[in-house]
Amino acid sequence: MQVSNPNNIKIYNLSCGKSLPEFISDKRKRSLLKKDDDLRRRIELIQDFEMPTVSSNVKMSPDQQYIFATGTYKPRVRCYDVKDLSLKFERCLDAEVVKFDVLSEDYSKLVFLLNDRTVELHTQQGRHYTVRIPKFGRDLAYHPANCDLMLVGAGSEVYRLNLDQGRFLKSFETQSPELNVCTLNEFHHLLITGGIDGRIECWDPRSKCRAGILDCNLGLSSSIMEGNGNVKVSSLKFKGPLHMAVGTSTGHVLLYDIRSQRPYIVKDHRYDLPIHSIDFNEENNMVISSDARAVKFWNETTGEAVTAVELESDINDLHVVKGTGLFFLANESPKIRSYFIPMLGPAPKWCLFLDNLTEELEENPTQEMYDDYKFLTQKDVANLGLTNLVGTSLLKAYMHGYFVDMRLYHKALSIANPFAYKEYRKKKIADKIEEARENRVKLKKLPKVNRNLADRLLSRADEEEPNSGKKKKMKKEATNLLSDPRFKAIFEDPSFQVDEESEEFKLLNPVVSKQFEKQISKKKTQTTQSDDEQNQLSDDDQKEGRKWIAEAKSEHKLKKKRIIGKSNTSAEPRMFEIKSDKHLEGNMFATLDDLDAFYNDQIQNDKKRKINSLEERIEEEENEKSFLVSSKNKMGGKEATFRIKKENKEKTRSEDEKKHREERRQVRRPAQKLQRQRVRKTPFFK
Repeated sequence: MQVSNPNNIKIYNLSCGKSLPEFISDKRKRSLLKKDDDLRRRIELIQDFEMPTVSSNVKMSPDQQYIFATGTYKPRVRCYDVKDLSLKFERCLDAEVVKFDVLSEDYSKLVFLLNDRTVELHTQQGRHYTVRIPKFGRDLAYHPANCDLMLVGAGSEVYRLNLDQGRFLKSFETQSPELNVCTLNEFHHLLITGGIDGRIECWDPRSKCRAGILDCNLGLSSSIMEGNGNVKVSSLKFKGPLHMAVGTSTGHVLLYDIRSQRPYIVKDHRYDLPIHSIDFNEENNMVISSDARAVKFWNETTGEAVTAVELESDINDLHVVKGTGLFFLANESPKIRSYFIPMLGPAPKWCLFLDNLTEELEENPTQEMYDDYKFLTQKDVANLGLTNLVGTSLLKAYMHGYFVDMRLYHKALSIANPFAYKEYRKKKIADKIEEARENRVKLKKLPKVNRNLADRLLSRADEEEPNSGKKKKMKKEATNLLSDPRFKAIFEDPSFQVDEESEEFKLLNPVVSKQFEKQISKKKTQTTQSDDEQNQLSDDDQKEGRKWIAEAKSEHKLKKKRIIGKSNTSAEPRMFEIKSDKHLEGNMFATLDDLDAFYNDQIQNDKKRKINSLEERIEEEENEKSFLVSSKNKMGGKEATFRIKKENKEKTRSEDEKKHREERRQVRRPAQKLQRQRVRKTPFFK
């Protein structure tokens, strides 16, 4: 619901907002209502209160229980029941409706004047009877006292159709060449007609003669008459038995006392459009007049304007609900407009909730924004160099700043910052590029502003178990928070950037700062792990070298402990015979000091070897005829094989062969002796 406040008078537009199409399902409607704020906040006073293309006329029944509206296309009439606030019935017609009237208190009897010179009478079952008139009709009026239906049109005659007798009566002959409008006073039952020559004629249905003539051209100034010629009467409306309002084709409203030929008020709409509808609000002594452009509310005694309602489309008809502040506008659009002004009166009985709604909105007023003005603070005024305009009409003081016209603001901005357009253009191009990039596949994108905050929100979901529903829910909430319009500016506007290195942030959020440091360290370890994977071969070799050094160290320490333990058990020094090895070959130690010195040198050499890289150690081993041989395989990797020295192999082989031969000889000799003895003892034949 849109609220406007022209001239400090609240006007509530009840038909503002989007409308849902009829063909979508209820489930789809509910989902749209949840997502779209405009659809959820709209007020649909009467369901389907619209026409397919254009609405031409709108009116309520005398008992205020039914609303009738006509429109196109196809030509039709719709009846709405205010008890259910919905459509009661719909009927299609053969031609477009020019005017219609309700003959009964409810919807049971209707009459329609069509643009093909036909008059249709309808009952609650449908069309009852159709009759044609000699000229094209423009307006009608019903006299309930004698059941006469008065019809005026493109002629000087007033056709009288008696609905009781079912026949035409003698017509009234007027002095006007053509008649535009007619109306009937409900107090003294005088028939008033208005013609294209600006004359108003009064007829008495009882005596069937003319009661008087009023020339509206006399009430207008000569300047208006010179520019427009004869003024045409376009609308008529009575207020009580003596006061009458006349609308003209020049956009003027004249208020008359029928006892005088001069108007006491002349109101100009200043649009030069014909006045098609006039009504009175007696409680506030106001006149409501409408042309195709706007509906104006003005004081009856002074003619001073009170407020106005304008539409984007042309207005065809106005109907004010009697004794209330609600009125309807038929216009050149499908939707029939509904407006409520609490100043005119309360809401009707069938929509009392409007009073409560307007009271709530007044308690919680919304801030007004003006499209044609820009609000500037004092600092902005100083930056733009507009301080010399303070106190003039160009800067309107408001709260802690000023309202300035948008055209003046743009001129001052272009002078103060001549490169603003280039910066704006670059920003727009960058935004377009970012929108195009959004369609690409992304693994994880963080905003430019407050990246660490967004990362913490998303990382909470990643810490949960991968298949748990809690992780999905947390991740969805985090993504919704980033795209939520209420918090979106935190991750887009640089002015919301949080300085996490400041002392204030660390004092206020010590836990968050620690978590932030942990995340940074975690990221560093992840980057080092990726580097380690790239250099996996070199790291594995280093690990093997370190492991070999640690094993050698432990072996040397164990040997040293054993030797020291043995020396403590015996008081006398002993001589130890050590087997030949690559380091101890041909060496004998006479004392324990020599052995300790040898092991100390060995530990220092191991330390040096630990500092050296694996490649250097391999070269040393090869120079010393070591048992380690490296080579490259077909896949680009490296292989390491360990072989026993050739000298040791040959020695061990020769010694093993000698021992094996001797053992075989020792085993074979007793076996051969036994076999010989058996052969000798057994006879050749039994």
